[in-house]
Amino acid sequence: TLDAQHRDLLARCEALTGATGEADAGFDDRLKTLLALAEEHFATEQALLGECDFPDLPELQDERQEYAHLLAELVTPEHFNPQELQRFLGLWWVGHIVGSSASIRTWLAARNP
Repeated sequence: TLDAQHRDLLARCEALTGATGEADAGFDDRLKTLLALAEEHFATEQALLGECDFPDLPELQDERQEYAHLLAELVTPEHFNPQELQRFLGLWWVGHIVGSSASIRTWLAARNP
């Protein structure tokens, strides 16, 4: 489930801006969908890891708070740039998948040989 969510989130990050790299007529809808899927992913991850007493859950929660803070900074009218937002989201999710999610998979695999 988490891996499928990750794939979907990355695909939506890539599709966020149009072919020109600029916001187009569907940008707002794609962004809202992406952010809703991110929240759904965080809730799924929290529930799954909370059930199995994942030891690094507080660090993961801190990571999510940092994501929310940085995202809020990028979507303010003073700073809004569709390309920068797309770049941030893509890089953040790749970092999450390579970093946090990889350690989660390793930890879960060790618990369920």
